[in-house]
Amino acid sequence: MLNRLGWDDGWDAAFAEHRAAGLVPARVAIQHRGAYDLMHEQGEQRASAANRLVREAGLPAVGDWVGIDLTTNLIEALLPRRTSISRKEVWQATREQVLAANIDVAFLVQALPLDFNLRRLERYLAMAWESGAQPVVLLTKIDLVDDVQPYLDEVEAITLGACSVHALSAKTGDGVDELRTWFEPNRTAVLLGSSGVGKSTIVNSLVGEELLATQEVRVDDQMGRHTTTRRELILVPTGGVVLDTPGIRELQLWDADLEQTFGDVEEIARRCRFSDCNHHTEPGCAIREALADGSLSYDRWQSYVKLQRELEAVEARRNHLLRQERVREYKIRARANRPKKKR
Repeated sequence: MLNRLGWDDGWDAAFAEHRAAGLVPARVAIQHRGAYDLMHEQGEQRASAANRLVREAGLPAVGDWVGIDLTTNLIEALLPRRTSISRKEVWQATREQVLAANIDVAFLVQALPLDFNLRRLERYLAMAWESGAQPVVLLTKIDLVDDVQPYLDEVEAITLGACSVHALSAKTGDGVDELRTWFEPNRTAVLLGSSGVGKSTIVNSLVGEELLATQEVRVDDQMGRHTTTRRELILVPTGGVVLDTPGIRELQLWDADLEQTFGDVEEIARRCRFSDCNHHTEPGCAIREALADGSLSYDRWQSYVKLQRELEAVEARRNHLLRQERVREYKIRARANRPKKKR
């Protein structure tokens, strides 16, 4: 079972000290409020995270490898993540939300034609590249468009050939066999995208049965209604595991290097006459020249600027809170070291 879930020699070596302590390795399959469904050699089990673990390592996420004490049903250990897909938690300026852990392939799903949005895709690409997983773009519901090639061309123009792009229709089966080639033993994939783009339908196609609930599409826009309400790790019969996720309504980046997603933009910026060019009025600005001659689209440039500002704002807020915490710790130490007055 563990090998089917992605266990390998590296994980086994990392778990050695926990096995010596009597813990059993397991993988987080579902996260509930205050509890987790785990999969391990003995089967499936619901457990809670030990308070000590939460204080020292934080909460486990779906996809994490953990150590469980079978006698207490407590998760006592969390193995270091190889990759993690994160976003800034909604309404929390300085809190990271881990959407999926230890992911090898991140499928970024958009449904044709109405869900297709290059600017949103750039945001997903930035998140995926930063995670350490390999992004793959999936265009679904191709049976609803006369010609899928123009969409593929637009996607390939912004991915810069750095990741694969696939088109499929779960309804007709076109492209599903090609998708299956990504699944093999010891490989974990996640499906990320908006509600109704067909993620659960894709999972059902991969496992060969109606494992996940789906609903009829809306007549007006051919988008499915929201059905997935939790992140869930699912075994694929042909090999590997896939993580289905609820539709993402808002995606704000937590941390990202935009070089991989916007390598073309940053390459142009490096040709500016001044290294600190802000691309407004400086002479010799390569960005303004590229915008003027059309070699860089205005929409792509604005997308880059927007994401850059978001990341800078998050970093500034984190640094501010870090400074506040250091001041607080300094005051605590100062009070502790202050000579006590003699009575």
